[in-house]
Amino acid sequence: MANSDGESMNWLMRLKPGASTRTNLLVAALMWSSIGLFLMVRGYLLVETVPWVFLGLAFGVGTLKAFLVIERAARKNVARIMARPDGMCLGGVYSWRMWGMVACMMLGGRLLRNSSVPHLVVSVIYIAVGWALLLSSRLLWQEWNARKIGGFAKK
Repeated sequence: MANSDGESMNWLMRLKPGASTRTNLLVAALMWSSIGLFLMVRGYLLVETVPWVFLGLAFGVGTLKAFLVIERAARKNVARIMARPDGMCLGGVYSWRMWGMVACMMLGGRLLRNSSVPHLVVSVIYIAVGWALLLSSRLLWQEWNARKIGGFAKK
């Protein structure tokens, strides 16, 4: 006999990778940091050597992007995670819109890397975006760290 809708939903809920708010913050912070570091390394290795002036430009543009654009998304991400009850799915650390933006950024990066744009320019863009993500990830790390009391994690 077929399962009822309630039984199917309970089965799905058991498979859901739910976690505490603090764990959701950790996952989000790790994702922002690791993707930022990956992009920075990828950008640096894209050309034989990146002249210091272009590294400075990348870090300057990345810092501006972090403070003017990316940090707003990081704050929204923190607020979203904090508003959700414990036990929510890890995939829900980002909204559907944010996941869509991640997919578009990945596609855009791939298209950019395979375009006729000079590799040095692509390198500067990758390093700048990576630095912006890494710098902005500090907001997620700060909230994750603030959830500890006396060495124990808050609920």
